[in-house]
Amino acid sequence: MRVLVTGAAGFIGMHVARRLLDRGDEVVGIDNLDDYYDVALKKARLGQLAAKESFRFSRLDIVDAVAMEGLFRDGRFDNVVHLAAQAGVRYSLKNPGAYVQSNVVGFLNVLEGCRLAGVRHLVYASSSSVYGGNDHLPYSERHNVDHPISMYAATKKADELMAHCYSHLYGLPTTGLRFFTVYGPWGRPDMALFLFTKAILEGQPIQVFNYGRMQRDFTYIDDIVEGVVRSLDRPATPDPDFDALNPGAATARAPYRIFNIGNQSPVELMRFIEVLEAMLGRAAQKKFLPLQDGDVPATYAETTALAEWVDFSPKTPVEEGIGHFVEWYRTYYRTEEIG
Repeated sequence: MRVLVTGAAGFIGMHVARRLLDRGDEVVGIDNLDDYYDVALKKARLGQLAAKESFRFSRLDIVDAVAMEGLFRDGRFDNVVHLAAQAGVRYSLKNPGAYVQSNVVGFLNVLEGCRLAGVRHLVYASSSSVYGGNDHLPYSERHNVDHPISMYAATKKADELMAHCYSHLYGLPTTGLRFFTVYGPWGRPDMALFLFTKAILEGQPIQVFNYGRMQRDFTYIDDIVEGVVRSLDRPATPDPDFDALNPGAATARAPYRIFNIGNQSPVELMRFIEVLEAMLGRAAQKKFLPLQDGDVPATYAETTALAEWVDFSPKTPVEEGIGHFVEWYRTYYRTEEIG
C-alpha cells in the first residue's frame, strides 16, 4: 500500500512509519518540524526512516490548505495515518490558538484531502484527554465525552465529530484512536518520563504533580503501533446494530469507529518513578505540587472494543517499557552508566 503518515517526525509518527516500511508499504511522511520541542530530535527520528528506499519526506504544514490539496492530488494514497497535531495539555492553556489551527483546521484539510482523493481508510489520533471530567473508571468508548477540561481535549473531541461528518456525508471510512499516555524510545521531551530521566541524571529535582497521587494508564509505543497498524488494515464499517434512539459514541450508521488504546493497567506515579530510579541507579529529588489545571487524577482504558475489532490489546509492563526508554536515552544522549 501507499500510505501517508502525517507527523512523521513525531514520536508516534516515526514508529508507525517505520513499522509500515518494514512490512513493505510505501510511506510518504509529512511534518512541519515546528519548534514546540527540540527540532534536532525530530530530524534524528527522520534519519531512522531516510535509509528506506520506499520512504519519502516532505516538510509541509497541514494547516496550509493549498499545499495539502496538492499533496493529495499528486500522492495517490491508499490509506492515511494522521498523527500530526499540536500536542500537550498544559501548553494548550497558554496558546489555545495553536491547537485550533493544527488540530481543527489542519484536520479539516486532511479530511478534505481524503475525500477528494478517494482514500480507502483514514486512521487518526484522538486522545484519552477527551474523557475530561468523567470520574467513571475505566474509561469506555460508551462514556459521554462532552465535558473536556483543556483546549487540547476539546480539539480532539472536535476531530472525532468532524470525522463522523465525513464518514456520514461522503462514506469515508474513519477510525479514531484514543491514545493513553504513550511512552518509549524516541519519546517527546515534554512528557513525564523524558523530563524525569533528564532531571535525575542531571541531579535536578523532578516535579511530582497531585502530590504523587496521579495514576496513568502508561502505554508502550510498540503496543500503540500494533494497534494503529491493525486498525489501519481493517477499515471502519457501519455498525449494523447502531440504535439511533439510543446512540453510542463509538460507532454509527456510517463507516466510523472510535477505540481506546491503553494498557488497561493504571500505574501510580510514585511507582512509575520508583521503576525509573531503579533503572537509572539514582534516587530522584522530588518536588511535590498540586494537580495542574487541565490534568485529571487518573486514566484507565477499557479496550474490549479494540480487542474484538483487531484481536489485540496492549500489555507491555512499565518495568519493561521504562527499561527500553532508559537504554535508548543513554545511547542517544551518551550518558554514563550509573550504579
